[in-house]
Amino acid sequence: MIKSKKKQKSLEDKYKLVIARKDELKGLYSRALADYQNLQRQSTKEKLEFAKYANEQLIHEILPVYDNLKTSVAHFKKGGDESWLQGIKYVIKQFKDVLKQAGLEEIETHGKEFDHNTMEALEGKGKKVEKQVQSGYILAGKVIRPAKVILDN
Repeated sequence: MIKSKKKQKSLEDKYKLVIARKDELKGLYSRALADYQNLQRQSTKEKLEFAKYANEQLIHEILPVYDNLKTSVAHFKKGGDESWLQGIKYVIKQFKDVLKQAGLEEIETHGKEFDHNTMEALEGKGKKVEKQVQSGYILAGKVIRPAKVILDN
């Protein structure tokens, strides 16, 4: 009988070890699962962030063309070919619509107070924008090019 009690004690000890190991593995599994879910959330967040700014380089390359089209309209002389002017204005509107769909916003400066976060002052010491020299743009909440302005004195 002594052997059976020792055997039973040994089995109980082994059972306790198995239960302890099971609890340990269950804890490790729970932590690994939580880490995996956190990784998935972080990865999704990074993908969304990447998608927001994926077109930034292309937009940087297109903006000078867009600006030049707007400048050509501003320098149109009266008495010229009005149909040409209307065509250019239509192209500018198409450009603006495509850029807006890509998440691009033009920074408003006309008659506004100077904002160092979105504007770059080229001349003047005042606080109010007198003239815009170059348009500025915001892509998905991020200034990708500040508006270049002249301030009043």
